[in-house]
Amino acid sequence: MKVIAFNGSPRKQGNTRILIDTVLAELEDQGITTEVIQLGGKEIRGCLACMKCLENKDGKCSNNKDIINECIGKIMEADGVLIGSPTYFTDVSTEVKALIDRAGFVARVNGSMFKRKVGAGVVAQRRGGAIHVFDTINHLFTISEMIIPGSNYWNFGVGLKEGDVRDDKEGMESMRILGENMGWLLKKINR
Repeated sequence: MKVIAFNGSPRKQGNTRILIDTVLAELEDQGITTEVIQLGGKEIRGCLACMKCLENKDGKCSNNKDIINECIGKIMEADGVLIGSPTYFTDVSTEVKALIDRAGFVARVNGSMFKRKVGAGVVAQRRGGAIHVFDTINHLFTISEMIIPGSNYWNFGVGLKEGDVRDDKEGMESMRILGENMGWLLKKINR
């Protein structure tokens, strides 16, 4: 089994990545292979509404000038997907939004390509807005007919400077439990 994670923060080793790594450590402890793709800081364009994916039905976005098609391929190879985003004006980063819009639309018009994969989102926030970010990520999972594991609280951690999220004991524990639950669910589905 494999989980692919996407880091939507331009801070490659910042709070979002720390939260992602905490979830992935639990998955790896359960023998699940993990991989992280850095989205934040890359030039990724949003959906152009060209409808070529609907016309072509080849499981790809017609815009092949960035990494979105690679991301779609990685999702298809994986059993689970973890999307991490910082909170920017109470929403996901632009790179995560591009992934959601483009990969989500391609998947929908190609027979619900992500159906029954396990999906979870994690959010880093300074002070507020994380619930909306979490909701935005979960919209991709629900419309894609994916299965979302829970934790003991909403999947976010609080911190401003790189590494501050480690001091959010409740947030870090939520990530650990999310990893446990995601691994358990993956094993149940894939036995």
